[in-house]
Amino acid sequence: MSNNFKYVNEDASGTEGEESDYDPSEFIRGYHQSPRSPRLINYEIGRGLMSNFKGLGISKSRQSNQDDDDDDGNDAVYSGGFNNRKSSKIINDVIHGHMEVPDYIMDFIDTEQFQRLRDLKQLGTTSFVFPCASHSRFEHSIGVSHLAGKYIDRIKVTQPELEITEREQKFVRIAGLCHDLGHGPFSHAFESWVDQLGGCKRFHHEDMSIKMLNWIIDDHGLDEYDSDDIKFISSLIQGKHRPRERAFIYDIVANNRNSVDVDKFDYLSRDSYYLGRSTVCDFQRLMEFSKVIDDQICFLSKEIYNLYELFHTRYSLHKLVYTHKVGKSIEFMIADAFTEADQFLKISDQLEDPKEFINLSDSLLRRIETSKEPELEKSRKIIKNIRNRNLYKFVDEIIVSTDKIKWSADSLAKDIAKEGNGILESDIIVQNLKLNYAFKDKDPVQSTKFYTRYDSSQSFIIKKEETSHLIPNQFQEERIRIFCRNKEKCEQVQTAFRKLLKNHNLSPNPSFTVSPARNIKKI
Repeated sequence: MSNNFKYVNEDASGTEGEESDYDPSEFIRGYHQSPRSPRLINYEIGRGLMSNFKGLGISKSRQSNQDDDDDDGNDAVYSGGFNNRKSSKIINDVIHGHMEVPDYIMDFIDTEQFQRLRDLKQLGTTSFVFPCASHSRFEHSIGVSHLAGKYIDRIKVTQPELEITEREQKFVRIAGLCHDLGHGPFSHAFESWVDQLGGCKRFHHEDMSIKMLNWIIDDHGLDEYDSDDIKFISSLIQGKHRPRERAFIYDIVANNRNSVDVDKFDYLSRDSYYLGRSTVCDFQRLMEFSKVIDDQICFLSKEIYNLYELFHTRYSLHKLVYTHKVGKSIEFMIADAFTEADQFLKISDQLEDPKEFINLSDSLLRRIETSKEPELEKSRKIIKNIRNRNLYKFVDEIIVSTDKIKWSADSLAKDIAKEGNGILESDIIVQNLKLNYAFKDKDPVQSTKFYTRYDSSQSFIIKKEETSHLIPNQFQEERIRIFCRNKEKCEQVQTAFRKLLKNHNLSPNPSFTVSPARNIKKI
């Protein structure tokens, strides 16, 4: 490529210095090959022309109509002049700033399968309670892909002895991008709805993500990915089937070893931003002060409290936001609307084939709401009640210990109905809620290894007692929540529930009550 430009050397005072011939294509190649470009360059290439280099002191000297051939075959940066070539993109993100998205990632983004994520809110029904939390899984998935690429690029630069291949770098990015392709309407709420259907219906969004990934590759002719490649990417998405060698690569996107991964880095920071909450955890430090030892990602010892902050942030968001009682009430109403509509719309019959599943998004609620069919009348009424804020009512909540009491949702609903007067089992919704540090009842940091500045070749586990005495001793709490579909029966339901608690020597939380104070004193 022989497009020559006049390069004007400019000192800090803005005075022009010596002129020299400059081939900007070399500069562009260097920028796109550098994982840590110091400056973002706004460029435009079309018919061999380059402009908008004012910020770098580069001015156009003359135009050229010569052929746009790229001598070394590196054409990924070109956005004009090539009808059949896709370029890398620069996307400005509110969390990560300017993200460079490679052309092979754009091959997946520019598909109807991935674009569907624009119609899936990241936090499901949370936006009904926190109006600004209306971001989608589209930008979250791009953010995870960006962090995954940034993380593995950094490891490759700082630890060349690992011999990380371009193939591994590429597939980690793709796994980060595609890990949420299989989410249904209102995200995790959809999986809960399928579970309550019972029978042989089963749905896990990770499994559907892999089906959607296969469909994208087949549907869009991405023949460069063979069956082994797809299997590798699928394992990175699920975090399963990790080999003994190079297992650290599986720690990046979906880390089943200790749950420290870039998926969590992105959604905790992104959700907090849109919720107007500050984040204490610094995930950039975790990425910066980490290295691979014995085939797993380890962290500098001084970052241990940063890790605890990561998991405490997750717990806090689950407790205060993700499981907010009003958000859950609306989630139960949407589930009931789907159940009533299922026989007519056959929603549960679209869980296996990705070509059918692609039509399921948050827009399903609007599809029911604007329908005219008499078969959807009950569903429409439920959705109208959501719009009018005539919601299912939260009744009561207790924290329980599994060694003291074990109640299934069905059995507890039956017991409450029997204990009260005029209460139907269908009036009651029981939620068994578990809140933890993403590792069930275990401490995830105790499954994480560390190193010191003085000896970065050895990894070790730091005991919780050696970190702080204020770190919790338990890492999971279980709660039982009671909701009522009929707001006229809320007081009766609470009275019946508290009688059951008394029978088991359990005390209700006095801050939760829909009953007059006299009813609390009786119990």
